[in-house]
Amino acid sequence: MGEILIVDDDAQLRQSFDKLLTEEGHTIRTAPKGETAIAMIRECAPDMVVMDVRLPGMSGLETFREIREIEPRLPVIVMTAFGTTETAIEATKLGAFEYVLKPFDIPDILALIDQALEAGRFMRARVEIDAVPEAGSTEAIIGRSKAMQEVYKAIGRVAPTDATVLIRGESGTGKELVARAIYQHSLRPDQPFLVINCVAIPETLLESELFGYEKGAFTGAVSRRVGKIQQAHNGTVFLDEIGDMPSSIQAKILRLLQEKSIERLGGREPIPVDVRMIAATNRDLEAALTEGRFREDLYYRLKVVTLRLPPLRDRFDDIPLLADYFLARFSKEMSADNPGITKKATTFLRGHHWPGNVRELSNTIQKALIFNRGGPISLEDMAQAMGRERVSAGAESNANEAIRQWVRETLTSGTAKDTFNSLMDHFAAVLISEALELTSGNRTRAAELLGVSRPTLLSKIEKYRLRIETSVKGDSP
Repeated sequence: MGEILIVDDDAQLRQSFDKLLTEEGHTIRTAPKGETAIAMIRECAPDMVVMDVRLPGMSGLETFREIREIEPRLPVIVMTAFGTTETAIEATKLGAFEYVLKPFDIPDILALIDQALEAGRFMRARVEIDAVPEAGSTEAIIGRSKAMQEVYKAIGRVAPTDATVLIRGESGTGKELVARAIYQHSLRPDQPFLVINCVAIPETLLESELFGYEKGAFTGAVSRRVGKIQQAHNGTVFLDEIGDMPSSIQAKILRLLQEKSIERLGGREPIPVDVRMIAATNRDLEAALTEGRFREDLYYRLKVVTLRLPPLRDRFDDIPLLADYFLARFSKEMSADNPGITKKATTFLRGHHWPGNVRELSNTIQKALIFNRGGPISLEDMAQAMGRERVSAGAESNANEAIRQWVRETLTSGTAKDTFNSLMDHFAAVLISEALELTSGNRTRAAELLGVSRPTLLSKIEKYRLRIETSVKGDSP
């Protein structure tokens, strides 16, 4: 929920907004003209503004410019009864979150307001680096392992530059948090920060969402629309999941990086845009290059600075810190006492593979806290949170002992030649076989699960002469 300022000279419309949004749980303030709105924002800035472009006295455009001077990151939705008005277009050029035509559909405006509030929170919420877990900060990057220390150093070096950054890492490793930390420590921390998820937006809409369109560009384009990249002028754009971006749009992103300009859909004139680009992906871009799914020229433009986030399995020592952090955070959000966690439960957490990385750990801790019936978080709480009937307290030690027993038997048998390589090959064959079985023979998914490239996996399959029982459509050998 948020505090919303409605600016419109129509008293009935202000009253309607007040009633509608109050019922949604928001706090509403209203102003009949721009001068009043500016004074209210200077006194106590709201979370967002919904304003008409035609106001008595100070015009809507003048009011908007003043709002941008006071708080550049404040989301503003502009309303107009005239779909082609240049004033509305100029407002979006200056950074309006969106403009809508009157009359509008209530579900649509409510959804847009929710998006604007979320975008505002996203820009203003600080991301703490290496915070104290007990503080329970809402957003923080936690970890004191050597791998995470390298991440912190990289953020510190790249943030105060305008260099393009490519963040790489598996799903759930915290790429979005790192992008926000770079933005907040950058040369543009008071300018807009827009996030575009290249997977969440359908391919047919992604181009117009990013670059906007001209009137008549396609059926239904009744007026010009300014895209998200132009709205972020002087700020930062974060392209998440760029490895899944369609090739047709990759060409336009390349032009933006090379020429600092864009073209709207249906337009012919280049539009100068100054944005800092941060991109992220969990894909194997090198494999995508080989397969022709990603442009080589864009690949090299993006990786001016590459920042790799380690998977959780490569920093097990950070798991107790992360568990404490999430316990403190979720306890605070639930207005409950922090129950702590037992040593057995922590040992179990350290022994889990965490394919979902930090996001999976976060969800597990939250569920365990919900299921907890008093006392520290126990092994049983963890079992319930992870959807298991039970978890053996000695699961990790039993697994380790089984591996040790197998190694001892091999070492003492006296039959093995080149023992070290023989054992490693045997274990690698078992590991790859299990990954292929878990993914029903899908080599691409198995490679992602193992943290290796697809060509590497294929060479190992051939080396160990592994037989793949199940063939998955769309994943050829």
